Amino acid sequence: MTILVTGGAGYIGSHMTLELRDAGEKLVVLDDLSTGFRSAVPADVPMIVGDFGDDELVRDILVYNQIDSIIHFAAKIVVPESVADPLGYYLNNTAKARSLLANAVQTGVKRFIFSSTAAVYGDPQSNPVTEDAVLAPVSPYGRSKLMVEWMLEDASRAHGLDYVVLRYFNVAGADPLGRSGQSTPNATHLIKVAAQAALGLRPKLQVFGTDYATPDGTCVRDYIQVNDLARAHLDALRHLRSGGASLVCNCGYGHGFSVLEVIEMVKRVSGVDFPVELAGRRPGDPAAIVAANERIRAAFGWTPRYDDLEAIVRQALDWERRLVEQPPV
Repeated sequence: MTILVTGGAGYIGSHMTLELRDAGEKLVVLDDLSTGFRSAVPADVPMIVGDFGDDELVRDILVYNQIDSIIHFAAKIVVPESVADPLGYYLNNTAKARSLLANAVQTGVKRFIFSSTAAVYGDPQSNPVTEDAVLAPVSPYGRSKLMVEWMLEDASRAHGLDYVVLRYFNVAGADPLGRSGQSTPNATHLIKVAAQAALGLRPKLQVFGTDYATPDGTCVRDYIQVNDLARAHLDALRHLRSGGASLVCNCGYGHGFSVLEVIEMVKRVSGVDFPVELAGRRPGDPAAIVAANERIRAAFGWTPRYDDLEAIVRQALDWERRLVEQPPV
């Protein structure tokens, strides 16, 4: 049984690659290295540089490696960018995912685990938000992911493809062993950006919106540590292998922190009072979104190990320092 990990050289995908390798799984990584790095993939894990929308390449990989499961991470993920370039997001996240699904069905892949997003909920009416809440994405990014969820549901019904959709909340932190982390220089993740500001790698940190209907006026998010998220995928794979039903699950801790609370934590852990600039809202940002996670806990027995904002921030800072000393390639 071999697993194809698309986007396996990226931030979350590289942690998944490590999780699978540590578990003794046989895997192959496909990544176009547009935002990922070859050095993020262990030398003993086969990696192919290419586009997951390349039908001929993907079919060859699936057949030659006898792939029976796909864990699909490869995607564009920046909400404001999706507002400016919706067609680019629908091409990469939706149209190419349709091609990947078609190739999976045609070559007899049995299981598909999809990296979705809390952005499919839009601006929820209440928190924590459950998987059965109204789906009303407010950005092309969220819509592009929701379309893939629909395709998976239909493909499963028509072709017997078993799947798990994991709706991520805000992913943060780095591998506690220092093997991987968020390496993209221009990433927009709050904790990474704040860590860069604390280390002098950015002149300041901007806060987008201070007039939201939240306790301090800034957006509230549920921050999940990246290794906990990777382990949720392995739990999902084991669930499907054991005959479990196809499922949609939130991936979050069930509580949130505001932007200002996160900034204060980064300042405290780093010991640096870096400049913060207050700015207007960004398009596509909901005021608050926090995961209800009872389903994933019950279905997979998933239990977080790193539900600690201070520890997550410390991991992010340590990884940024490592990147300064040894830039990724």
